[in-house]
Amino acid sequence: MTPDEPFGVYVHWPFCKAKCPYCDFNSHVRHGGIDEARFLAGYLTELAHFASRAPGRTVTSIFFGGGTPSLMGPRTVAAILDGIAGHWTVAPEAEITLEANPTSVEAENFAGYASAGVNRVSLGVQALDDASLKALGRQHSADEALAALDIAKQNFGRVSFDLIYAREGQSLAAWENELSRALSYAADHLSLYQLTIEDGTPFAARHAAGRLRVPDGDSASDMYLLTQALCEEAGLPAYEISNHARPASESRHNLIYWRGHDYAGIGAGAHGRITENGVKRATSTLKPPEEWLTQVESRGHGLAGDEALTPQETAEEYLLMALRLAEGLDVARLEALGGRALDASVLDALESDGLLARNGARLRATQSGRLVLERLILELAA
Repeated sequence: MTPDEPFGVYVHWPFCKAKCPYCDFNSHVRHGGIDEARFLAGYLTELAHFASRAPGRTVTSIFFGGGTPSLMGPRTVAAILDGIAGHWTVAPEAEITLEANPTSVEAENFAGYASAGVNRVSLGVQALDDASLKALGRQHSADEALAALDIAKQNFGRVSFDLIYAREGQSLAAWENELSRALSYAADHLSLYQLTIEDGTPFAARHAAGRLRVPDGDSASDMYLLTQALCEEAGLPAYEISNHARPASESRHNLIYWRGHDYAGIGAGAHGRITENGVKRATSTLKPPEEWLTQVESRGHGLAGDEALTPQETAEEYLLMALRLAEGLDVARLEALGGRALDASVLDALESDGLLARNGARLRATQSGRLVLERLILELAA
């Protein structure tokens, strides 16, 4: 780590209005309400803990994720941003992102978030037709999503939204029509995720029982390739497997993860990477929100895990993340992190198979390689 490397702060708000049946994120529904003031105090306390462990850093990005951070009041967001600025230097051009669900009530808060300092919003649209939204368990309609997108564009300089494809019953032609429509509304960034069946979710139970049928592997691959072509044509090429942006509009915060830089993770279920005394540490916090808060109040942090990573583990994390990027990985950095050169014969074989491309000091997965990325990473890490 060098002093001028990017440094991020991730703030996890673990609450949602409803739990989507495909979601395995650390999100919780509290019909009885949330003591937002008490949780705010917890965030500020945990911020102080991490600031003491990573002093003197300059924050280049802040990301409010969840859960549904747009359920937080703008004053809470402002107070957390003030807390971050009180502990670290926040770069003048820092990217400050908030994830939001496009319901009309939350959209009304957009001006308040912008006043608080948020300069980028990421909307969880997920689909552009009401039947699909209902099947995905979403609480908004397609019209509400598009209205929220308009309001977001009026309030923020940078706007992204998410869509899920390879949904139940979705054909290649249907996805082409939906993505083409989405691109007509796109600002500078799109996140396009293939539906995955995550263990422990209602979708997993339905899939196992044969009551949820998603496109097969070949059909999903065709949708992925179509996605790359349409986005490239529209001027939003993929800079990561599931993320597309106009030039210079990539998510700076997510690039911190994928390029292997440090970030502090605050809130229930947040992960972080902090370098202390030259050693990279992997941190994680308790997932149950109330349990996290009680521990923060008693111990000053909600940590559940705090592990020193070996140089090899740090290098493997970088390999895993960086190969997701269109820019690929920096071989010299990989070797500096882990102290082990990649096997030249493996590189030659993967390049010969058309799965890997070498350009000077960088390695990147080809389009064919991205379709079998797990295999690629396993062979390189072996």
